[in-house]
Amino acid sequence: MTCRYSYSKRTVVFLFTLILCLTACSDSENLGNLDDTFFLRRANADMPVYVHGNGSEKVFLLLLHGGPGGAGLNYRAGTIKNEIEKKYAVVYYDQRGSGMSQGSYNKNGISVDIMVDDVLALVKVIKHKYGDDSRFFLMGHSWGGTLGTATLLKDQHLFKGWIEVDGAHNPSGLYYEYINLLTKTAHEQIAEGHHIEFWEKVLKDVQNVDQHKINLDDFYILNSTAHQGEVRLANDHVIYQANFDDGNAFLFKYNLITYFSNRFQTGDILSNKGMWKTLDFTSRLHEITIPSLLLWGKHDLVVPLKFGQEAFQKLGSTSKRLVVFENSAHSPMAMEGDDFAREVLQFMDAYK
Repeated sequence: MTCRYSYSKRTVVFLFTLILCLTACSDSENLGNLDDTFFLRRANADMPVYVHGNGSEKVFLLLLHGGPGGAGLNYRAGTIKNEIEKKYAVVYYDQRGSGMSQGSYNKNGISVDIMVDDVLALVKVIKHKYGDDSRFFLMGHSWGGTLGTATLLKDQHLFKGWIEVDGAHNPSGLYYEYINLLTKTAHEQIAEGHHIEFWEKVLKDVQNVDQHKINLDDFYILNSTAHQGEVRLANDHVIYQANFDDGNAFLFKYNLITYFSNRFQTGDILSNKGMWKTLDFTSRLHEITIPSLLLWGKHDLVVPLKFGQEAFQKLGSTSKRLVVFENSAHSPMAMEGDDFAREVLQFMDAYK
């Protein structure tokens, strides 16, 4: 009697353990559709992370937002949400000093190097949460191209591929290219009879900036003019209008006071550390050898196509492709969304 009871008890324990194991294994192998929010806590910063999309293959697209000081969920709209999330999981997160991230840090707590380590730490957290067999692609837009390039130069082997979208691998090169491209674009648009008063003012403003050395005040004028210029190009049907199907979701997910406070603080700190004057990864692009996809708007005035062409020439990858969107400016994902999604998905399918 005692013997049978002991055997039965061991059997129950064994079966219970087996069930737990099978359940855990099932969860690990079958993530399904993900809709998760958690925080990356590191070096005095709490950074919100939002994971959405199809996790069944454990393939994650880690998206680095623009800025500095932008927000991850700005990108959860249009084609990224409606097309890319259907196939793969997308990781949106607010970088330190950005979006709704929190922290008790000063100018010593925000730098490119620290933010690179945040990205690498996030990869480890996702592996811990969803499984060591998780695979990653890195995508960086605009400033995210700067941060993404710096991340790959520190540890590219964590990623299956690099997707740069109108990214600034050479922020210090933007100043003089703004002068050249805004002048050229203004003359072209005036000749076409488009917003003549605006483009004539652009020519005057460009002539008044320091032509011989980078001046931060003048840089901000040029950068703002580039953004305004793209609006005029869209109004005159030179490029498509930006279309974010779910753009209003941003207003309901972010405290605008925190968002703008973070944005100004982070931008000032990185600017004062020389981001727009000295930061340039061009000479090191050959060190990046993983498969790379460069997606650029032909009419980008904010990070001009010249930088996409330069990155394509200098990247060390034997598998690289530059796609130019003929009807887009700085955000092709919002201007030619279907084509953008197709390129991203084909790339991820090929190298996952």
